[in-house]
Amino acid sequence: MSVPHAQSQSGNFKYNMSSQIANVQLSPVGKEISVFPPFVARQTETLILKEKLMSLSGDSFDICLANGQPLIRVQGKLGTISGRKKVYDVGGKYLFDIYKEHLHIHSTYAVEVEGQGKIMEVKSSFKLIGSKMTASFKSADGRSHSLTMSGNWLSTTADIIDESTGALVGRIDRKLFNAREIFGGQQTYALVVAPGVDMALMAALCICMDEKNNEK
Repeated sequence: MSVPHAQSQSGNFKYNMSSQIANVQLSPVGKEISVFPPFVARQTETLILKEKLMSLSGDSFDICLANGQPLIRVQGKLGTISGRKKVYDVGGKYLFDIYKEHLHIHSTYAVEVEGQGKIMEVKSSFKLIGSKMTASFKSADGRSHSLTMSGNWLSTTADIIDESTGALVGRIDRKLFNAREIFGGQQTYALVVAPGVDMALMAALCICMDEKNNEK
């Protein structure tokens, strides 16, 4: 049977990715890790993110699943020192804000819910090779978590580990893409999320990492 010809760049992208992503599987976590239960992955899910997510235009953008289905929408604000961003679900319901905190030795970002205060802190730390960032938060059941991203995520892969259990909860993987694959005019990377893990929370972590790695 002949393969149907994709009519658009995004269509080509989704077709090229489908067979590769189908082979990527992570083990379920022992206990659910979530702040936003509706966004918990029920199977291994792959999110597609663009480098330099927030361009100078400050326009909104969607973070999508590998099949092209939007997961969340991020709206940036131009001219804010903190680079504050508001995040919504696909129906337009507000979820949280992301912004940079100042007066820290190392780059520090906060995830905050209006009326509730800060729900997650993401802090960078020095590493000779690659990048390291740690996200600290309490899940919906009250348990404290520290997720550490360590690796050379700008070139190959980086694992996101739950420090309390050692479980692999996510993986940033550029090897899923051909060297020249472009989506919407920008290079992309994949965020693979383990079953039982909050995809919105993991997307927030990646937004913070992207901000850190594109600081001037």
